[in-house]
Amino acid sequence: MTQDILVAHDGGIATVTFNRPKMRNAISLAMWAEIARVTEGLAKDDSVRAIVYRGAGHAAFASGADISEFEENRKDTATALAYGKQTDAAYTGIRLCPKPTVAMVFGFCMGGAMAIAMACDLRFAAAGSRFGIPAAKLSIIYGLDAVHQLVDLVGPAYAKDILYSARTVDAEEALRIGFIQRLLPAAELEGYTYEYLKTVAANAPLSVRGTKAQVRAIFEGLSDAHRAELRQMGMETFESEDYREGTRAFLEKRPPRFHGR
Repeated sequence: MTQDILVAHDGGIATVTFNRPKMRNAISLAMWAEIARVTEGLAKDDSVRAIVYRGAGHAAFASGADISEFEENRKDTATALAYGKQTDAAYTGIRLCPKPTVAMVFGFCMGGAMAIAMACDLRFAAAGSRFGIPAAKLSIIYGLDAVHQLVDLVGPAYAKDILYSARTVDAEEALRIGFIQRLLPAAELEGYTYEYLKTVAANAPLSVRGTKAQVRAIFEGLSDAHRAELRQMGMETFESEDYREGTRAFLEKRPPRFHGR
C-alpha cells in the first residue's frame, strides 16, 4: 500500500485518507489504482459497516488529479484511455460498494475529487469548503458517469452551470443546491460524521445494503433483472439471523445486536 493512501479502522468504520497534504492531496495515477484496490477490499470485509473518504489535514479533500502527470500519463489518446480506465475503476468501486460511504470534506474538493465525492452515498462538509470542476479550463470533457451523478444531485441546469463556467462553488451554495447533505463548523465535522456512521453501523447491515441496492437500481433505471435481484434480497432477510434478532430485541425492549447474516 502506498503511503499516499492510508486506511484506518475504528470499530466497524473504515477511513480512507488521501495523504499528500503538501500538494492539497492531489491524486496521482498510482493513488487512483490504490483507491480502487482498497475499496474493493473494504467492500469484502465483513467487519466494515461504513467507509469515510477524506483528505489529510483540513486544507483539502483533494485538489483533483495530479495535473503534473498529464504530460506523460495523458499525453495522447492511448495514454488518456489507460488513465481513464484507472480513474473509472476508483469511481465505480466506490459507487458500487455495498457499504454506506461518506465523503468528509474539508477545504478544496476539485476536479476528479468531485467525482469521488459524488460516487459516495453522502457528502458532509466543513464551513469554508470549496467545490469545482475545472474541466472546461483544461479542454477536458468530464466523465459521463460523474456528470450523470452531478445532474442527479443538483439538476440539469446547475450541472450545466458548474461545468460550463468551471467556477468554484462555496459550501453554502453546495448545500442549497443539494450537492452536500450536511454543512458544519470545521471543529465539529469529524465528530458528527463518525457519530452519524456509528448510528448507521448499529442498524441491520442487510437492510442498509438492500436500501443502497434499491436506490442504485432506481438511479440506473429499474429493469426486470433489478427487480428480481431486489426481490431476492428482500426474501433472504426473512431467513436471516438478524431478522430473528431484530424481532427478539423489539419484543424484549433492548437494542438489537446485528451481525450481517
